[in-house]
Order: sequence, then C-alpha cells, then structure tokens
Amino acid sequence: MNIIPIRYINDAAAQDTKKLIRESEAFYADQLTACAKQISERCEEKPILLLSGPSGSGKTTSALRIQALLEDWNCHSMVLSMDNYYLPADQTPQALTADGKVDYESPYRLDIPLLSEHLERLARCEEIHLPVFNFAEQKREQGRVLRREPGTLMILEGIHALNPEVTGSAGDYASCIYVSVRTRLKKEDGSLLHPSKIRLMRRLIRDQLYRGRKPLDTLAMFESVSAGEEKYILPYKHRAEYEIDTMLSYEASAYRPHLLEALRREYDGTEQTAYFGEILSFLEELAPIKESDVPDRSLVREFIGGSTFTY
Repeated sequence: MNIIPIRYINDAAAQDTKKLIRESEAFYADQLTACAKQISERCEEKPILLLSGPSGSGKTTSALRIQALLEDWNCHSMVLSMDNYYLPADQTPQALTADGKVDYESPYRLDIPLLSEHLERLARCEEIHLPVFNFAEQKREQGRVLRREPGTLMILEGIHALNPEVTGSAGDYASCIYVSVRTRLKKEDGSLLHPSKIRLMRRLIRDQLYRGRKPLDTLAMFESVSAGEEKYILPYKHRAEYEIDTMLSYEASAYRPHLLEALRREYDGTEQTAYFGEILSFLEELAPIKESDVPDRSLVREFIGGSTFTY
C-alpha cells in the first residue's frame, strides 16, 4: 500500500504542476504497459482479457488504454462492457435483497447464460449479436453483430469479470486483470484517507455530472456498493494475474474544484455525512489543480469529463 503525503503533492505542484502530473501519469502508464506487453505475447493462447475492479476504480479507461497499447504493437483488440449484459430488475428476482429491494451490485442482474455463451463463441471466432442495455429506460436493446478475427484480443471489463459464476470457463482461455486504488493520502496530522474514499470522490463527480445524482444520493448508495464489493468482487481478485494501482497522486487536487463547495453544502456534522467531512478535511489541505492541466487521455477524465477515449 503506497502512502502519499499531501505536503509532497502541494510542494510538487507549487514547483512544477505539469511535472507532477507527468510523473503521476507515468506511474499508472508504466503498470499498464507492463501488463499489456505480457498479454500481447500470449494473445493466441489467451484471446480474452477479463478486467475487473470495484466501482470507481477506472476500469473503462484502463481497458481502453490497454487496447491503445496493443494496437500500437499491431495486436488488434476490442473492448466490450459487461454493463450491456444487464437485465431489467423485473427479470432478475434472484438479485433481490431479503427486504425485497434490488441489489444493484449482484452478479445475478446479468444475463449470465448469454454472456458465457458469447465469450465461448468469441474465443472460437464465431458470430454473436451484442446486446445493449439502456440504463435510462432499464431495458435491453439490440446491438451490433460481432465476430472476433483470429489474432484479435477481446477485452471484457466489468465489476464481475473475475467471478467464475459469471464468466464461466473463460479462465481457460483468458488473462485476468484487477484494477483499483491502492494508495492512501496522508494529512499533516498523520491521518490517512482510505483508497475507497478516493473512489467515492470519483463516483461523486461522475454521478453529479453524468447521472443526475446529488452527493447525498451517491453517499446513500455507497454503503450498499461497498457491501457488494466485499461480497461479489473481492473474493475473486486472487484470480487476477496482474494488479494495477489506478491512483494518480495529483487527482484529488484536480477533484477539489468539483467537490469542495458541493460537499461543504451537504456536510452537516451528522454521522450520515461523516464521509463528506473526512473527504473535506483532505480536500481543504490540498492545493487545487486546474482542469485544463489534466491530459485528455488521463484516467481522471473518466470522472470529470473531456476524455478523448471512446469504445
């Protein structure tokens, strides 16, 4: 577990913000490059890449960055989102909690038989009809027809990608990666910010910008999301051959302008908003970094917007 003092971040930003950003991005990029290199060397043997991680871990950007690296090395690849295999809640009664509420983290929200079939067909270079899940309307739509060509690597990213109940026998012909935040921030008083709170920052911004959720709405989901991680995701991280720490040392400074005032408005000193108070105490010690300084292909852009990566 890495620890980065806030004093180091502020001093480095004051001396040369762009250098701090370059070095932070390089730490992440070097991990991706090392993984992608090994994956490319056994693409024929392992034509599927399963990429998993908890919510807010940077799965999408990691998958797209690996794809870009592979393409640079003439290893053709495609990224698929497991999210498109979700089913409407009324078709997944096994994903209900004891009190009848929908467990949104449950793997049983997925069309597991279809996903397993598609992975096997893709491995054999057979044609599939991709589904598309419309989250706004909570319904499945027809997607494009896809066939994996020999030598092409299919990258499947999703929170349940390493769960054998979901991806079936894909482990026999797939490489596995687990991505998450593994670094803690340290305040002047020695307090540490748990990596899950960095992921919560990411979710707070993304939900606010793209999903119409207020901070309290995201916070209300955080407890169940965390419980789902412990139950459905972490038990399978041992299957990963590669692990990537997606923390960028400057990212909380870049989140400060997006979150500081919003969390100040929501934090009321109660136990319900205690996480906001903890995050605020770290943000208030950090010097801000302007959004315009964040690179277009940075993982940070997955949450604040402006990424040039697309599926």
